[in-house]
This record gives sequence, C-alpha cells and structure tokens, in this order.
Amino acid sequence: MTKTTISLIKADIGSSPGHVVVYEPLMEKAEELLEKAKENGLLIDFMVFNAGDDTNLLMTHEKGVNSEEIHKLAWDIFMDLGKDAREYGLYGAGQDLLTDTFSGNVKGMGPGVAEMEIEERPAEPIIVFAMDKTEPGAFNYPIFNIFANPFNTAGLVIDPKLHEGFKFNIMDIYHNKYLSLSCPEQMYDLLALVGAPGHYVIKSVFSKNEELGQAAVISTDKLSLIAGKYVGKDDPVAVVRSQSGFPAVGEVLEAFTLGHLVSGWMRGSHRGPLMPVSLEYSQNGRFDGPPRVVSLGFQLKNGKIVGPVDLFDDVSFDHVRRRANEIADYIRAHGPFEPSRLPLSEMEYTTLPEVLKKFENMFTDE
Repeated sequence: MTKTTISLIKADIGSSPGHVVVYEPLMEKAEELLEKAKENGLLIDFMVFNAGDDTNLLMTHEKGVNSEEIHKLAWDIFMDLGKDAREYGLYGAGQDLLTDTFSGNVKGMGPGVAEMEIEERPAEPIIVFAMDKTEPGAFNYPIFNIFANPFNTAGLVIDPKLHEGFKFNIMDIYHNKYLSLSCPEQMYDLLALVGAPGHYVIKSVFSKNEELGQAAVISTDKLSLIAGKYVGKDDPVAVVRSQSGFPAVGEVLEAFTLGHLVSGWMRGSHRGPLMPVSLEYSQNGRFDGPPRVVSLGFQLKNGKIVGPVDLFDDVSFDHVRRRANEIADYIRAHGPFEPSRLPLSEMEYTTLPEVLKKFENMFTDE
C-alpha cells in the first residue's frame, strides 16, 4: 500500500514590523513556488500559513521523511523568500537560515521540521500545530496530556483502541540522545524527564498497535544550540493524528486549555502563557507575544488535504485566552525579576552574557 508523507517545515525568514507577522507577499510567493512543485509531480498537495512571524510550509507527498528533494524544495523557497525579505527591508530577514549551502536535508540548518510517513486509514483526520515565541519543549505538556493523561483523554480509559497506551520517544537536546518510554507503565519516568522541557523534549509518539503506527511528531531543533548564540526562538511545529485508535479531535484540543507557562516571549528570555489563537490573531503584539499556538485540522485522502479548519477559531477557547492575558499581566509585573525572566542557566544563549561580561573581574572575596 502506498504511504503518504506529511512534511511541515517552517522558518522565520522576515516579518513586519519587527517580529510581528509574516509579510503577505512572501506567503503568496511561497504558494506560487509550491504550486509549481505540485504541477511537476513532486507534491500531492500543500498549504502555506503563518504563526506570527514564521512561514509554515505544509506539504504532502510520497517521498518519505528526510527526502532530499522535499527538503531542498523547502530550503530553496526559504532562501528565495529571505532574499525578497532583505529587499523589502523586513526585520530578521533570513534569520533562521544558518548557512548558505544545502547539505541533503534542513536538519541543523535552522528551519524546524515535523514529518511522518503513514498508511492512510479510510478516514484520516490530521491536526497540525505551529507555535511562535517559544521552544520545542512547549509541546511537552499538551502532548503528554493528549496521549498519556486520562483526565484529558477519556479514551485512554473507555476506548479499547486506546486503552493499551502509547510509546513516547524523548530527545535529550543537549546531548542529542534518544530514549523510548511506554505509557502508562512508565508514566512517572516520562514525567521525570519531560517535566524539564528545556532539556528533554518529546520528539514523537507511537501507538502500541503496530497497524496504526505513528501518532505524532514534533520539531525539536534548538536554534541557540545549533548557532552557538541567540538567533531567535525555535517556534516548534507538530503533526498529530486523531480518531479511530488515536485521541479524538476534541481530546487533542483539550490539552491546550490551560495556557501553560512556556519559555520564550520577548528576546527569548521570559516565561509566559501559551495562548491558543486563530490564524487571524496569530500575530504578535504585547511584549512580542504572549507566546501563541495555532491549530489547523483537515482530512487526508490519497495525500489530498480536505480543509483546513481553523480549530482555535472557537468561542470555547475565549476563556483560555482571557486567562492567558491575566497570567501575562501577573508575570509581566515581575519585570526583570525571575520567574518572569528565565533563570541564568537558560539565559546562557541570549544576549545577557554580553551585558554580564563587564562584571567578570569586579567580584571580590569580601
């Protein structure tokens, strides 16, 4: 049976004003370039959308994950858009493009990637998420809740197709190592790790039913570790399958109703509430945030995208947004004090070390 690959590749290639929103002509050009690739048979379908100042390329094809052709297509588009962004004088033009030379795939080159290859079910609901102004570990909380927490996902208790649980692949982003844990039996072990989202990140989730296969994938590239300095937040993306052996769409979305605290926000140096928003309100405003997440749902059929539906464009999330704004008021009132500002251990790759250099030889023993 032919498998379908879903590739979600994103990059910040320029925005206006400052880090607020992607300039519309760049989005239009990305659509034109992807349409040519579709006409040439490289892609089955695609969609271009933004989350704040990040350009997201959602593509379906039959080339498998880590395809050099698909990754080069995305890279060439980002390079082209970055060139235009510089000509327009946009802010942060090409900031996520950390090299000028393509080397087989975009991993480690700046853009974020979430890909999975699946055998489509007769009805295949897919949900894509894109965050802005935060780090890969921001997905730890909702992904854990979706696939391991019965207080969020009732199907883990009452649906025999979900009752056996899921396997989580965890990445140690500082040492580039991986670990697989099975839930519910290793739930406490999982929480011991993913409760520290700045170090351990959920990379992917798999059903224990091998016929169903992969359930979710999350981008985990940390720009500061790749570049060796702060060049912008990672702004992760994710792809989640739902229904018929996976959590229902409503259970997936329920995991985003807390407005949980994440690292990032202004200059990548603060904590703030993650606010679920519609595409219309994904632009960044207050203090370059608060950190945002958008969600698009669609049906996949023979690689074709049916939809999408803007899933957070829903009045049932109004109370989450109000609470996120209240949390933002409270934590911003701390100003430069922790916990509004990140601890020094997490500020290592921001611009703060440049400020602190002046004090290196000024401290004394008394």
